[in-house]
Amino acid sequence: MKKPIATITMQDERTMVFELYPEHAPNTVNNFAQLANSSFYDGLPFHRIRKDWVLQGGSTDGTCLSPTEFSIKGEFSLNGVDNPIKHVKGVLSMARYDHTDSQAVQFFIVHKEVADTLDGNYSAFGSIVAGQDLLEELAHVPTDETDGKFNPPLTPVIIKSIRVEANDYVLQFPQRIVPAVSKKYTGNAK
Repeated sequence: MKKPIATITMQDERTMVFELYPEHAPNTVNNFAQLANSSFYDGLPFHRIRKDWVLQGGSTDGTCLSPTEFSIKGEFSLNGVDNPIKHVKGVLSMARYDHTDSQAVQFFIVHKEVADTLDGNYSAFGSIVAGQDLLEELAHVPTDETDGKFNPPLTPVIIKSIRVEANDYVLQFPQRIVPAVSKKYTGNAK
């Protein structure tokens, strides 16, 4: 079966391409695809860039605390779901608040292997297959490191678009929790 493919296009037209794994995180893939293909991510920034950690995007207000009207069940072992995808460099995963069912729209790309803190705690659902050079370049943009946790880029790093091509996978509308669950945030930070 040919897996779904997500393409993140930056403002300069360069791309990162990810193979998605609906066999391990079907609702997460469906949710990400629905958001991407409805242009939700178009024009939003990578609002958090921590070299040797993660690049995080999908915030509507440029922070890790942007509000959402829904959330989805976390597809990872802490939440009773068998998801064997390891958080190695280039893995695409969903950000969340403290509650295991609080992921919604924000995602992150792993820049360095951080399996000890992320594996089993976040819904990994894809892996980079092209554009590794762009990932590396973005991970090294200058950031504001004053808080040591969120590291917003000094110059906005804007996503032009994200689109998901289903290929042989049949995308479905995701199962969502409305209203969204707890918004308490401690973050996926060191």
